Amino acid sequence: MTPPLPLAEAQRRLLAGVAPLAPEQRTVLDAHGRYLAAPVIARRTQPAADLSAMDGYAMQAGTPGPWRVIGETAAGHPFTGDVGAGEAIRISTGALMPRGADAVLMQENARRTGDTLALNGEGEPSARHIRRAGFDFRIGDGVLAKGTRIGAAHVALALSAGQASLAVHRLPRLVAIDTGDELSPDPERCAEDQIPMSNGAMVAALARGYVEQVTMAGPVRDEVGALAATFARFADCDVIVTSGGASVGDHDVLRPALEAWGATIDFWRVAMKPGKPLVIARKGATLVLGLPGNPVSSYVTATMFLLPVLRKLAGATEYLPAPVTARTTRDLQAGSGGRLEFLRARIEGDRVTPLEERDSSALRSLAAANALIEWPADAPMAPAGTPVTVHRLENGGIA
Repeated sequence: MTPPLPLAEAQRRLLAGVAPLAPEQRTVLDAHGRYLAAPVIARRTQPAADLSAMDGYAMQAGTPGPWRVIGETAAGHPFTGDVGAGEAIRISTGALMPRGADAVLMQENARRTGDTLALNGEGEPSARHIRRAGFDFRIGDGVLAKGTRIGAAHVALALSAGQASLAVHRLPRLVAIDTGDELSPDPERCAEDQIPMSNGAMVAALARGYVEQVTMAGPVRDEVGALAATFARFADCDVIVTSGGASVGDHDVLRPALEAWGATIDFWRVAMKPGKPLVIARKGATLVLGLPGNPVSSYVTATMFLLPVLRKLAGATEYLPAPVTARTTRDLQAGSGGRLEFLRARIEGDRVTPLEERDSSALRSLAAANALIEWPADAPMAPAGTPVTVHRLENGGIA
């Protein structure tokens, strides 16, 4: 029997066969949450002209007061004349600097009587209170790089750069299939020999934000024909994820069902704990990830394999989990079992506390965790305070 693949090799093999989906043009707001398929180049200069950064008065620098106020300029309502020596214009934040003015006196530093303006002793007119034309960006500047995921600030930046639409990658379509004769689709009506169907919903929650849509299917019986027929129903989607049936027991039907459907299996075991029985298969443009049935195993393998796949399909340039280093607050036993282990943990600042429960069916400890400690199989016993590799979790996914 072929030995399990190391995690890094399994991720490399899986992602080598994944390419970003085709780009499409979307309005800037509709592009929110998607990855850029091309860099964004500014079509305008921001700001387009010198603007006041303060409420106050615009005037010529170096001319002593008092000044005569000859007009007003506000955002969207510029003063059309010129400002000469000894003259001042009432100006609002964001307003166009009038011709001839190159300094702003802050309102709180001014004393005005009628049209006569003087200093109140607190400050002087200054060019520091002017937002210079192009200080943010200029026409032709690259303002967003290819592969950037569009967030709220990026929406504002793209629009300010004169872009009405953006080239972004299509998001993948995902199908999450729960398999197993023991599953009940109704959590409120579950017999003693059943468990509520939950893995597919957990996977769907993990995937949200990286997919166009998630379709839920199941529970599918532990029968080769039933599962193969379910695959055939969703042959036009980008990714199919199953949970359960990926091991080698008498009722584990995933691999024969994939073969019956006509899929090619790439690999099916990874040297990690939890999550050893992981099946990767392909048929045409559809990728299948068969996750283990135990919920913690399903969660961890989805985190380490499914999310990177979805990110890369969506156009991300950085798609693998990015670990951090923290110091453990408790002793860690030496690695064992020949597999890289992911320990549920709580991280606070630069300290991480491993949780006691390690059973792969225990959901309370999974829900309590906000991190996973990556613990090598050959790691020696580590006393409290030892630096360890940690993957942060946020709302059920890698941060």
